[in-house]
Amino acid sequence: MENMSEPTSTMISATDAMNLPSEQALRLICKAIMDIFSVSGQEQALADVVEMYLREVPHLQVRRHGDTVVASTSLGRSKRVILAGHIDTVPVIGNFPPAWLEPGDKRIREDVAQAHAGERVLWGRGATDMKASDAVMLYLAAVLEKPRYDVTYVFYDHEEVAAEFNGLRKVIEVHPDWIAGDFAIIGEPTDCGIEGGCNGTIRFDVITHGVAAHSARAWMGHNAIHDAATILDRLSAYEPQDVEVDGLVYREGVNATMISGGKGTNVIPDECRVHVNYRFAPDKTIEEAKALMMGDAGAQLGNGECKATGGMFEGFGIEMKDESPSARPGMDAELAQSLANLVQERTGRAPQAKLGWTDVARFAQLGIPAVNLGAGSPLLAHKHDEQVAESELDLLFGILKDWLS
Repeated sequence: MENMSEPTSTMISATDAMNLPSEQALRLICKAIMDIFSVSGQEQALADVVEMYLREVPHLQVRRHGDTVVASTSLGRSKRVILAGHIDTVPVIGNFPPAWLEPGDKRIREDVAQAHAGERVLWGRGATDMKASDAVMLYLAAVLEKPRYDVTYVFYDHEEVAAEFNGLRKVIEVHPDWIAGDFAIIGEPTDCGIEGGCNGTIRFDVITHGVAAHSARAWMGHNAIHDAATILDRLSAYEPQDVEVDGLVYREGVNATMISGGKGTNVIPDECRVHVNYRFAPDKTIEEAKALMMGDAGAQLGNGECKATGGMFEGFGIEMKDESPSARPGMDAELAQSLANLVQERTGRAPQAKLGWTDVARFAQLGIPAVNLGAGSPLLAHKHDEQVAESELDLLFGILKDWLS
């Protein structure tokens, strides 16, 4: 599509949102921000709209760094809560522009239709991850004039790509005072239940080296791709581990996600790279995770290739590509407990472990307890048929409004 970065609908104003019933305002806001293409790296149009909307709200101080917009109340409360949501999405897979689907539409997933019989469904990229939660936060920012805690709303860019680009990370580095608080909620999709903590993640290339030669005289060289069979054997033999941390069970995983090698169809390859992603439970630091994969190789981002001295890939070359820490659940915090009690009362769901990586880890590094709580199913994030039932907006709004009021 051409001009995908241009808004295709008009965002409702904050003033209008405050004068409409919550159900109507939430649906209008959600559809409007989903109409704006915001794949990672192309968030400016949506950030502009979010900033304009928030600047209409008289009880908020609004600041912006890059394509991250931060809005805060200053009511002198004894505690401050941070509500954070990323505005970028993963690439489109035939699911943009979005659409409201009426009951009976064949594009509504069977599981969604069963769980939300007779409801409309908002279909399209970003529906669950995480523009439905963004819409709830934007509406809350407008209508919640006197919350029981001071509130900071953070709408940030570049969450779906490498950590070095993350807008929240950049704001923390440059303006840490903007993100100060006592407790944080990340609006990642959780079916409106609480998911505590998160797995950490490291990504790295496991490298084999060979000797190039003409494939007609293969014995004159050494095939690096063939040597990668040992790497794949070790990966195939790995069994996912369940790890209990503070009462929540996290599942670890080690997987090859890409493989590359060779320079020509008639050339024996002199190098092969298997890209590996290790998702580790929050009982481990990044360095402890690295030790399990590569020993004490000293592998660091930007330092190029080194040799694994131990661990799963002992003996192979290693080059780090990305790393993000895990976060412990933090459910023993007073604010986390009170929110969990309300969520369980409304949904019947006890806190669960967050299996993917989220920015709760950034808050954990700052000493701020944080949980994941958002609209939509986490199982639909990044899928081509990503969708969210309209009542999820109402449920999340009701939980957050009542807890903050």
